[in-house]
Amino acid sequence: MFEEVLGLPAHPLIVHTAVIFIPLLAVGSVVYGVVPRWRPSLGWAVAALAVAAPLTAFAARQSGEAFEERLFSGGAPEGVMAQRIQEHESYALPLLLTSIGLGVVALLLVYSTARLGRTATTVLSVLTVPLALVAGFYVLRAGHTGATAVWGG
Repeated sequence: MFEEVLGLPAHPLIVHTAVIFIPLLAVGSVVYGVVPRWRPSLGWAVAALAVAAPLTAFAARQSGEAFEERLFSGGAPEGVMAQRIQEHESYALPLLLTSIGLGVVALLLVYSTARLGRTATTVLSVLTVPLALVAGFYVLRAGHTGATAVWGG
């Protein structure tokens, strides 16, 4: 399922959705949390991204595993290439977990503004900022190490 898209390896295509949706969720949820006047306009987008972003992280991770199997089914990579791939791979799970955490908090934040009241909204807004920063960090590190593994540098 995560191996090919129209005959092309899926991973290089799928990772771009994660690179777009996770930062959009991070920025959108922070703005939603700290700028109350924008909440009516952003609520639907934050809720949609809170579901979509973790799914893209999951798909990127799964397609990466399929891509690695496709490339190295005859044997594991060696040397610098192996180190670069291993470093890139090490960011997959933290990125998935932080995007799930941010997605859950963002959904709760949208829900809290309508149902739970000011205190819950404030607490969730405060939690959103560090989660967004951590998710952004892992997107950058995963993307950079992936590009380095492919293009060198």
